[in-house]
Formats: sequence, C-alpha cells, structure tokens
Amino acid sequence: MKTKLLTVCGLCLVFLAFLFAQETDKPFVYHEEKHKGMSFVAPPNELDSTAFDKVSQTKTEWISLMPYGFVGKESSEFRFAREGDTEEQHRWWGERPDGVRECIRMAKKQGLKIMMKPHMWIGRGTFTGDFVLQSEAEWELFERTYKEYLLQFARISEEEGVEAFCMATEMHSMVRERPDFWIKLISEIRAIYSGELTYAENWDCYEKVPFWGQLDYIGVDAYFPLAKGENPSLEALKKGWKPWLKNLKNFASKEQKAILFTEIGYRSCDFSTEKPWETNYDLPDNDELQLKAYQAFYEQVWEQDWFAGAYLWKWFAHTRDGHKHRDKFAFQEKPAVKEITKMYGR
Repeated sequence: MKTKLLTVCGLCLVFLAFLFAQETDKPFVYHEEKHKGMSFVAPPNELDSTAFDKVSQTKTEWISLMPYGFVGKESSEFRFAREGDTEEQHRWWGERPDGVRECIRMAKKQGLKIMMKPHMWIGRGTFTGDFVLQSEAEWELFERTYKEYLLQFARISEEEGVEAFCMATEMHSMVRERPDFWIKLISEIRAIYSGELTYAENWDCYEKVPFWGQLDYIGVDAYFPLAKGENPSLEALKKGWKPWLKNLKNFASKEQKAILFTEIGYRSCDFSTEKPWETNYDLPDNDELQLKAYQAFYEQVWEQDWFAGAYLWKWFAHTRDGHKHRDKFAFQEKPAVKEITKMYGR
C-alpha cells in the first residue's frame, strides 16, 4: 500500500511539473499595435514646422527622441543640458529641454507618437556597455547626476504626453555591477511618469538584464550579424535571422513579455550585414545591400508573434532633396526608404 501511495504521489509530482513547464514555456503573443518607429537624430539647429512631414510620408507612426548627455575622463559627473541652460552652455538645440519639448509638439501635430530615449556619450568614444568606474565615490557622483538627467526627461515626457520612455541604452557593465541603482531608478521614474517604460540592451547580452519583469517591453538594439561577405544575397540574409529568432522567441516566452527593437539599422556599404553595429564609413557604397537587409528584416521578423515593433537607425532632419546624407546608416534618398515606406504602410 505504501509503495502504491508513493508511486501515485510521484506520478502526481511529475504531472504537476509537466503542467508548470507547459505554462512557463507558453509562447508569448503580442496583441497591440506594433511600433513603426524611426530614431530621430537631435538637430543642432531649430527646426521649422515642416520638419516631420517627410517622416510621416514613410508611414512612420512613432519616433524616438535622443537627447545626449556626456561623461568625460576627468570626472565622473554626468553633464547635460538642464532646464534653463543658455544656448552658450549647450549648443545643440535638439538636445536642450526647450528643443526637445518643441520637437515633441511638432511631431505630435503630425500625428506621431513619441518614445523618449536619453543617450550617454563617453569621452574618447568608449562604448557605453564597457562603462565602469573605480571607486565608490566616483559611482555615487555619476549615479546622482545621471539620475537627475534621466528624471528630468521623464518629467518632461510626462508633462508633454510622451507615450513611451526608454530609460537607458546599452549599459551592460553598469547593469551587472550596479543592479540596485537600476531597480530603484525604475521605481523613481514610475513615480513621475505614467507611460510605457523600457530599457535598450545590446543584441548580445539582453538575456542578462535582471529587471525586465519591472518594465513594459524587452528592449533590444538589434544589430545581429546576418551574413558575411561584401554583398550577400537576400536569401542568405533571411537565413541569417533564423538562430536569432529562435532565441528571441524563447526569451519572450520565458519573460512573458514583448520584445521591442529599440534600434535596428544597416549601413549602405559593402559588408554591412556582417557586423551591423560597426560605424566604418570608408567601405564602398552599396545601397542595394542596405535595401536587402531591410527586406530580410521585414520578411523574417515583422510578423513574429512576440514582436512589438522597431525603431530604424536613423533619420536626419536636415537633408536636401536628391542628396544622400554622409552617414551611411541614413536611408533617406536611397532605395531602402521605399521598402521601409511599403513595410510601414501595410
């Protein structure tokens, strides 16, 4: 009798474990409207009222605004344009609070939704994912001033009716070293900002972020390597997505949360799909490869159940008709913009 009871109990435990596994592995399905987004580069000079007309013509529905702040090598103090700063203190109009507010208002008049996405620039071009400090005093100074910067733009976002806020971008080392800072920061942002909240992590370490459960989206800067060679075929690029899609689907299921591509982009040059994150602009022009990369992205990724949309890297406000921008990530006046318009128009 005892043996039978133990057997029955054992079978029950196995069955419960099976049910639990089925529940936790349940595929996540995103039911809301996808973000059809553009990463809008902060302009150095004031914009006129038509600045967002061409963005809207691509069937874009969201833009991300990216005011930058700066930390140098000589001090860990985070420096940024504070509300009330003069033009002499911070020259780029699109990164000052007054310029950011005006961009929000002009974009909204065009019917666009906004994701605020503050960025950090580190002296001498250090990658933000490698940012670390040596002493507790340095960390305390940085965290205090960096938090002031983020909370300023969270407050502006709330006051201006911004729909989404991406609190930081590609800060993997700091997320690993200072997790408590981020967990507390999320609560402080939530206390003053009522919109959707995410964080943008790099394509190779998004699975290591410990606080996705506190956010509305898993934000991924999606510079996944797709195919080697100077000009791979569309089929090769589509095939290159397959292992990444499997990982993304599994992670969305694990977290039961949608994945938003907070950045994705390709340069219009040879080899651009091998290491899409690189910024080498000396390679030969290849508008066709940029076009194929966006075609592969749309055909392979856009209809995935877990996918919440994307912000394409990147859109410049100051361009001349018929002239390509010198930044090869730009797709204005290139074949890719027609594919993007078709993609967003569906």
